[in-house]
Amino acid sequence: MADKYVIQVTAGSDYDLDQHVIVPVNTHEPIKISSELIDIDLNVRVQNYRGLPRNSPTTSPYFSHEPHASSKDQYSIAIRFTPKRPASPPSSKTTSTDPSRSSSPETSGEDTSEESTNGISGEDLQFGNDFEHPIRDRLPPGFSYAMNIVKWWIDPGLEGDAYADQPYLYGSALSSFNSVHIGTGEVNPEKGGLWFEEGGDEDGLKEREAIGAPAIAKDRMKWALKPANKSKWLFQYDKTYCLDFFNPYLDFSEFSLRLPGFTLPIMKYWDGQSLRSNPKRSHTLRYTLRNRSTTDTYLVIVFTLYRKEDVNEDGSLKPAALEAAKQGKEIAKEAGKAEAEADTEDVNKDEDYQEARKKFEKLNVSDKGSASQTGDYGVD
Repeated sequence: MADKYVIQVTAGSDYDLDQHVIVPVNTHEPIKISSELIDIDLNVRVQNYRGLPRNSPTTSPYFSHEPHASSKDQYSIAIRFTPKRPASPPSSKTTSTDPSRSSSPETSGEDTSEESTNGISGEDLQFGNDFEHPIRDRLPPGFSYAMNIVKWWIDPGLEGDAYADQPYLYGSALSSFNSVHIGTGEVNPEKGGLWFEEGGDEDGLKEREAIGAPAIAKDRMKWALKPANKSKWLFQYDKTYCLDFFNPYLDFSEFSLRLPGFTLPIMKYWDGQSLRSNPKRSHTLRYTLRNRSTTDTYLVIVFTLYRKEDVNEDGSLKPAALEAAKQGKEIAKEAGKAEAEADTEDVNKDEDYQEARKKFEKLNVSDKGSASQTGDYGVD
C-alpha cells in the first residue's frame, strides 16, 4: 500500500500550514525559518526517499558517514537555531484548550522570570509529536507495549498521552536529541548539509563543563533525565545552538516502526486515521519544537502523505488534494469523535495483541512500563 502514496515535508514556525514552506529533503542547503521568537536553519534527511519535490535525492551523504552508517539511521532532523530575546517578558503560563500545549503540572507555580530574561531553560525546551484530534480509536494492538519499548530503549524522558483528545508525546530536547552542540556547527555539502557532533565551539565546551554536562552524547542524554541537571542548562538568547535528531527505527520508505524485537507497520495508523477507511484525505505526522512553560511554538515539521493520483507530474497538488488537505483537520476531528468503524483488512486484534505481548515480554518489559533490564540509557 505504501507505493500508492507520496510524502511531502513542510516546515514553519507554528501550526499554520498555510505559512509553511516545502522542505527540499536530502539537499545540503538548509532552509531558513524565522519568527519573532527564533531564527532556524533546517535540514531534513530521509533514507530511500521517494517523495516531493519531484526528483529529490533518494538519500544523503549524511548516511554514509559515521555514526550513521554503522547504526543504519533512516532519517535526520537537523536544527541550528538562535533564540531571540522577546520584546516583552513572556508569561510563564498561556491559557489553551489543548492539553498537549499547556504547561506541565510540574511547572505550576514556578518562577521563570530569571530564565525568561536570559533564555530558555533546559527544563522547558521540548521536542516531539502532537496531534489536533484523537487517535486512540486507531492505535494498533500492542501500542502500550510499543511505548514501553520506546521509553525503555530510545528515550526514557518521553512524556505524554496518546489517548487524549489532543494527543502528544514530548521529550526534553536535552534528552531527546542525539547530538547537542553549543555553537554554529558547519554546513558541509560532503556530509549532507548541517553537520555537528556532540560538544560545541571553544566557549560552548567551557559552558558545558561549567554546568557538568557530559561530553559524550549518551551520557548527556542520561544526565538530562534529571530535572536538577536540566535546570542548569540555559539556551541563551542571541546565542546559536545545534540539534540533530536521528535513529534507525522509523522507516519512511516502508512506513514502519522498527523497534528491538518488533516491527509495527504504521501505514494503517498514520495520523490516527486508517488510510483504507479515509482514502481521500491527506495524512500527517508532525514534529514540534516548543516551550513547555510558555507553550510558545518555535518549529513545526510536517510529513504529509498524499495519494499519487492527486499529485501532478510537476509535483504540485491537484485541486482534490488541496481541498482534502484544507478539510483534513475538521474531518479528523469529527472522525475522532465518532466510534471507529471496522477496517475490513484489520487482523484479529486479540491475536495481534497477544503476539505483541509475547515479543515484548521476551525483552522483559511489563505492561506497567517497568523493565528488568535497561537499554542504552541504563537509567538508575
